[in-house]
Amino acid sequence: MPTTTSTFPLTALLALATAAFTAVMTELLPAGLLPRMSAALDVSQGQVGFLVTAYAAAAVVVAIPVTAALRGLPRRPVLIVVLVGFALLNAVTAASSWYPLTFAARLLSGVVGGTMWGMLVGYAARMVPVTHRGRAIAIVSAGITVALCLGIPAGTALAGAFGWRAAFWVLSVLALLLVGWVVARVPDFPGEPAEARTPLVRVAKLPGIAVALAVTAAVLLGHQSMYTYLAPFTTYTGFGRTGLVLLVFGIATVAGVWLVGTLVDRHLRATLLSALALVAAALLALPLSTGRPAVLLGAIAIWGLAFGGIPTLLQTALVDAAGPGNADVATAMQTTVYNLGIAAGSLVGGLVLEGAGPAALPWTALPLLAAALLTVTTTHSAYPHTRPTT
Repeated sequence: MPTTTSTFPLTALLALATAAFTAVMTELLPAGLLPRMSAALDVSQGQVGFLVTAYAAAAVVVAIPVTAALRGLPRRPVLIVVLVGFALLNAVTAASSWYPLTFAARLLSGVVGGTMWGMLVGYAARMVPVTHRGRAIAIVSAGITVALCLGIPAGTALAGAFGWRAAFWVLSVLALLLVGWVVARVPDFPGEPAEARTPLVRVAKLPGIAVALAVTAAVLLGHQSMYTYLAPFTTYTGFGRTGLVLLVFGIATVAGVWLVGTLVDRHLRATLLSALALVAAALLALPLSTGRPAVLLGAIAIWGLAFGGIPTLLQTALVDAAGPGNADVATAMQTTVYNLGIAAGSLVGGLVLEGAGPAALPWTALPLLAAALLTVTTTHSAYPHTRPTT
């Protein structure tokens, strides 16, 4: 079976983007519904927050082993099973009034989500020739951005109007509708024969893989240590309008995804270097924003614009290094590193906030972004000047 299509498969890629949207919404929606879910399940808001933790922890644990175990299966049936899993587990969450059942559903949702994240980027890469690989990955990644910028606020508003259970019922129905879309428009690809599968250790040792994963870890650790605590930082600067700051960041990330989608296939290395440099510049500007709202919002806009496309650039470089045949396993490794970076960044930022205060947060994130920038500048195994042709 061929691994590319003669025309750009936009509708198929949008289906994968919607799958990414569904996964992010399933993972993060409880964070916007803490008081409502707390009252309905008769637990503390902290325990509702653990529902997000349970999902993320399960996704980290299963991403690599489950992806490796499923490498031999055709891609579309696996994706359909994953989507059906989201539909069933979101329905259980919507119907449950017993916290242990809800917690179990969230753990299983994390397993389903970890499986999905291990296959989406590789799936997109196999649909297109290498000259359009970055654009395809950018379209799929846009589902994440739309969920964060529009989906979570919309889900929270829906819960306010019709109750939090309605939001999960909508996610359940969306997943079922998406199954039909996938069947109709998304091509199937065979799994890897046993004799053709590269062992996990050998995939990790391929040139550029370790460097790409290290850069991913540094970027996410630095970003999350600052982004998680934007609310106390904006209060410290005297601006305090966190909602507006997050809105500016969100709009800028959407623009960043679009911009990178137009550049990644022709200028991956230069675009990644520019994006990392802009994030570093924004972090340098943040300490100067006290009492200067224009400086704060400008720095946030630059940060969002630059960071919006960075996940696409990191994923595309990883797939280039691994090759489409090993993309699922390599992406599962990156997913694990990504989630660990988020968790560790939030922890580090929290410790800095409690110890040195909000003023120290940009100076905590900056060295990590600078290390990522230096690594990309000096390394060519993961970020060559000329991209591979297959």
